[in-house]
Amino acid sequence: MFRQDIPQTTRAGAFAMLELIFHSAVRNLRKSHGNAIVGLVISIVQSVIMVLVFMFMMTYLGGGNRGIRGDKLLYVMSGVFLFMTHTKTIGAVAKSDGPTSAMMKHSPMNPVIAIAAAALATLYQQILSIVVILFFYHAIFSPITIDQPVGAVMMFLLAWASGIAIGMVFKAATPWAPEFFGIATGLYSRINMIASGKMFVANATPTWILAWFWWNPLFHMIDQARGFIFLNYDPHYSSIDYPVKVTIAIFMIGLMAENYTRRYASVSWGAK
Repeated sequence: MFRQDIPQTTRAGAFAMLELIFHSAVRNLRKSHGNAIVGLVISIVQSVIMVLVFMFMMTYLGGGNRGIRGDKLLYVMSGVFLFMTHTKTIGAVAKSDGPTSAMMKHSPMNPVIAIAAAALATLYQQILSIVVILFFYHAIFSPITIDQPVGAVMMFLLAWASGIAIGMVFKAATPWAPEFFGIATGLYSRINMIASGKMFVANATPTWILAWFWWNPLFHMIDQARGFIFLNYDPHYSSIDYPVKVTIAIFMIGLMAENYTRRYASVSWGAK
């Protein structure tokens, strides 16, 4: 539709973009289920099931929180929450509306807003899931104490930010080979089931085994998060600098790749 462009100040333009991101995020939240509340409940149930599955594996199939004296379930949740936030953000960003989607036909919309909305919707879902699960566990089963909550939250946000960066790369690459990169996105998430190292403590693991995990930024984030959560755990084999630098580098690559894909976007891609 034709509309008249009215010049806006920088502040007005920023507020207009934030409003558009908000409404797009709400739309993304309602995509998974027509009822927004049911959709959020499903997200919480998924997190609970993942925690219970890994708790069962740790209890009956060996392993455990060797090297950390503290709540065993909190140990499991610390890994599962970061893993799910990271992988869900990648999936949401990679599948967000691209330059050839129907939503891009509306003048205010653009791929950057679509990416921001998808990431924000995932962050909201994951924060709600974590708060609800921790509240009920603290109130009903066992009181929990987090040694450095600010540091733990920063690792959670870093896992989310790295998910955005990697998701942008997959999103930019998918139109060129949809089937291959669609499989690659899912494969990366499956690999992180093991490569994230959420089921073992780095300080209590032999160096030759850790060599298989050091490349993964999520491994460092989870190990550092446990250092902030538990009073008596001090990570020696992971760092904060590495995932931060990798996230920034991948984010820049994602921005360049997204810009390149948008320049050569074709409507015919939608038929692939």
